[in-house]
Amino acid sequence: MAESKTSDKPLADRLRPMHVGEVVGQEQVLAEGRPLRRVLLGETLHSMVLWGPPGSGKTTIARLIACRADAELEAISAVLDGVKNIRAAVERARANKVGVKRQTIVFVDEVHRFNKAQQDAFLPHIEDGTITFIGATTENPAFELNNALLSRLRIYVLRSLSVTDIRAVIDRAAAVLSADEQLEVTPGARELLATVADGDARQALNLLEVGLAMANERVVDDAVISTVIDGGAQRRFDKGGDDFYDQISAFHKSVRGSDPDAALYWFSRMLDGGCDPGYIARRVLRIASEDIGNADPRALSTALDAWAAFERMGSPEGELAIAQAIVFCACAAKSNAVYRAFEAAKNEVAGGGSLSVPIHIRNAPTVLAKRMGHGAAYRYDHDEPGGVALEQRYFPSELGQPVYYVPVDRGLEVQIGKKLARLRAGRKQPKSR
Repeated sequence: MAESKTSDKPLADRLRPMHVGEVVGQEQVLAEGRPLRRVLLGETLHSMVLWGPPGSGKTTIARLIACRADAELEAISAVLDGVKNIRAAVERARANKVGVKRQTIVFVDEVHRFNKAQQDAFLPHIEDGTITFIGATTENPAFELNNALLSRLRIYVLRSLSVTDIRAVIDRAAAVLSADEQLEVTPGARELLATVADGDARQALNLLEVGLAMANERVVDDAVISTVIDGGAQRRFDKGGDDFYDQISAFHKSVRGSDPDAALYWFSRMLDGGCDPGYIARRVLRIASEDIGNADPRALSTALDAWAAFERMGSPEGELAIAQAIVFCACAAKSNAVYRAFEAAKNEVAGGGSLSVPIHIRNAPTVLAKRMGHGAAYRYDHDEPGGVALEQRYFPSELGQPVYYVPVDRGLEVQIGKKLARLRAGRKQPKSR
């Protein structure tokens, strides 16, 4: 490979945009007139947090802001640095402000990894203008940042780059490599990189850089990139992060919405990202009770059987059993009547105090209890016509006869609903013995 004055620098660093016009994607925050674009043009500098997935341009934007504002950039890593580093950066910022009259931007990468005390350390210095704070995070700031710090920042949401965006980055890299080092990146290689990068520009450039080291005859083609990928790049699925919960949510809602195809897609996406299949099996079991319930009670046993099958066979064989349960649950009649009834009963108990058990259905294990009348007026349902003592009440007298469970008109609950309607009507109009 021919040497050049820039070849010792990482490709991602060599291609870092020098002005806002070179930033790829993020039109939702960088379009004409948008506040973040105005900051990048040297207007209205303010503290902020950039929230987005890896490779979406958070560090690039922070550097561009510092350059355009002619400010000193103090970079802190929440993974490596602590309060001592924060204090040192603040002291340098104070010296800049007093000495050379220059602003300081403190850029904190992975800011969500700082604890409360570390986050609080920035507050007075943001407040008095010693620093302008820019945080970068892949996690939801509403969950990961203190309210006190969050209230002083403006949040800008960055999105993963599209295939078209990544293709533009790779095309620019190819042009630079061709001009500086007489290296060719074929169209097939570019397209493959744009596809497997999964919206992460840094990953695309890193893969290309590995390909450069493997290239023969100064050509990086799709065969070289396929070797670099070696089976494919993983899609985003940060366990415990927003992508995790977003994909779990999409999966659950696809099953609830009776779309087996979408449910299998999200199941496959989560497996591809490294999610524990047992976690998904547990979620299917929850769905069977929450979203199907008595509309098709077979869903619960199907989900249990699938989980047991996975526990016995493991991956990948056991994943098919989970897929079977997913399809069954997606196609089953849906009812959340039990879920709603249970929530209503819990709310009744939480707000109703410790009401006494009616005396006729109290336990009578002792002579004293029997003398006190416990269970004396109880009517044994199996001895009643139809197997139900309709005149008998089971609620505390203060509650009357509330209704929590209202079956839907789908699946088995159609028949359950008809039976309950008959029983409830009979309880409202008790017959004499």
